[in-house]
Amino acid sequence: MKKTIITVATTGAWPKKENNPNVPMTPAEIAEDVYACWKAGAAVAHLHMRDDAGNGTMDKNKFRETVELLRQNHPDCDIILNMTTSGDLNATDETRQAHLEELRPEMGSYDCGSMNWLNSSLFINHPKFLEELGQHMQAWGVKPEIEAFDPGMIANAAYYLKKGVLKAPLHFQFCMGCANGIPGTMKNLVFMKETMESLCPGSTWSCFGVGHSAMEMLYGAVALGGHIRVGMEDNVMYAKGQLAESNVQFVERAARVIREYGNEVATPAEAREILGLKK
Repeated sequence: MKKTIITVATTGAWPKKENNPNVPMTPAEIAEDVYACWKAGAAVAHLHMRDDAGNGTMDKNKFRETVELLRQNHPDCDIILNMTTSGDLNATDETRQAHLEELRPEMGSYDCGSMNWLNSSLFINHPKFLEELGQHMQAWGVKPEIEAFDPGMIANAAYYLKKGVLKAPLHFQFCMGCANGIPGTMKNLVFMKETMESLCPGSTWSCFGVGHSAMEMLYGAVALGGHIRVGMEDNVMYAKGQLAESNVQFVERAARVIREYGNEVATPAEAREILGLKK
């Protein structure tokens, strides 16, 4: 049976307790949340950190503390850690990478282009930064998860693959429904998948939908043979008018959808095989 990977994005850089009191914010909260999601079926945890005021930060000490708490308190947890490189729009090129160099997670985010962000700011991923990040990830043994907010970012990935900055097989995360990115519709998801297959054949992919597109993208990814991402980074609402009780709630629903479709939820070991990772 086909194995489908569930990634949980527990925290993100935006939602705070006033948006949903169940959003994990501290290293201790995030570590416990990741463990609970692993028990529920998540094979990958996409990690963001918050500073003491609750704002997104790239502070490597917060990443280190979270990882240490997870490993010390739950040594049986073999979840794949995927650390963001874009947790603070004011971070420098250096602080966006320092935690990868020190902690060497199995995966890290690689946002393959710049864009207007949430109609309010700029999300800059300069070509010089992307080349440096790709080369560093190769040297540090960190597999890039290519965040594609529109099809042009898939084309950028194909360029960096040809140039040797990225190495095949690539893994994409299609970010659907973000403000100023591609809208989260089935037609657009099919287009993103076909663009990837044309430009970067042999790649694997996952997707998530923000807000009202979340369920369409969840069902669509499973039906189209992809993998899925869920969690409070992307949605603080479980359903219309209903705040999510926990990230586990999202993971459990994703697992039910996968099994109802006839697939199996991938374990971390199976996810490593699918993604070409070495534990």
